Amino acid sequence: MKFSKEIITGVITVAAITLLVFGVNFLKGNSFFGGDDIYYAYFPSSGGVAASTSVYVDGVQIGKVLEVDYIGGTDSLRKVRMKFNIQHENFKLPKGSTLEAGGIDLFSKGILVTVSQDLSKGYYKPGSSIQGIVSVDIMSQVQAYADPITQQLQVMLASVDKMVKGFSAFWDNTATSEIESSMKEVQIAIRKFGEAATQIQDLVGDERVKISRIMSNVQSITETLKESDDQVKHILGNVERVTDQMVTADFKSVMEDAQKTLKSVNAVLDAATNGNGTLAKLVNDEKLYNELVETNSDLQVLLKDLKLHPERYIHFSVIGGKVKGADFTPEEEKDLKKVVDERKGN
Repeated sequence: MKFSKEIITGVITVAAITLLVFGVNFLKGNSFFGGDDIYYAYFPSSGGVAASTSVYVDGVQIGKVLEVDYIGGTDSLRKVRMKFNIQHENFKLPKGSTLEAGGIDLFSKGILVTVSQDLSKGYYKPGSSIQGIVSVDIMSQVQAYADPITQQLQVMLASVDKMVKGFSAFWDNTATSEIESSMKEVQIAIRKFGEAATQIQDLVGDERVKISRIMSNVQSITETLKESDDQVKHILGNVERVTDQMVTADFKSVMEDAQKTLKSVNAVLDAATNGNGTLAKLVNDEKLYNELVETNSDLQVLLKDLKLHPERYIHFSVIGGKVKGADFTPEEEKDLKKVVDERKGN
């Protein structure tokens, strides 16, 4: 069966057009045969991302950026819209994932997807709109890191410049001469130290024999002490034993005397408690106590009267005459007789 040239030409033309459409679609970022999941992401800026750049997950390309459009508006976070697809068959975009537009490395741009580990929220459906962020490019990061260092270097260079200028101002002829004189003084001091060391060495050499004798004497003394170690220990043991005996003997005698004294005191107290002896009578006999108090009161009266009327008790002569004592009243005679009888009875 033969085909006409027109049919062959038409088939070739259709095939060419088909290949052209699929090729253009592929160059735009879609799969060759289509069927990719399409998503939309919004960013405050493009971050240098253009159409046909890649979408990465964990360093693996999973899709392409199809369109980058500026939509403007009042929302500063949604000024740029990017249309991208997911070409990987087994990948689904979980909700809560982060889309970061910007530099992937030093030479390439794209969208970096950080997959959320929380799968309880589900997955984005094809055609969903996702809010993204713009990453800081590497040059900006380097600049942000280098700016403080640059400022510190500038400050340090200014300080070094001032130090060099100050050192240059100091390093004149006067300073040079002072340093030379100082070095001469150091040399003189070192020379004197050397002479002193020589003298010390000579002195040590002269006294070496005496030092040797002294060390020999010390060694002999230590050996003698070592030989007498047992005797010294024996003497010290005897002294310790004697002192222990003296302390023990004195302590025993003191304790015995104290026990005897306490026994005597306890016996006296027991007798007084049981009503035996004079002390018990003085302590327990209330009548005796009252009589003593009354006697003391009478004696006080008698002494008072003796001071006031001594002529009642003492007879004396005045110019050859004899004066008798004054007469007592009956009450006074009775009191005086009572006192005298009590004194005789005691």
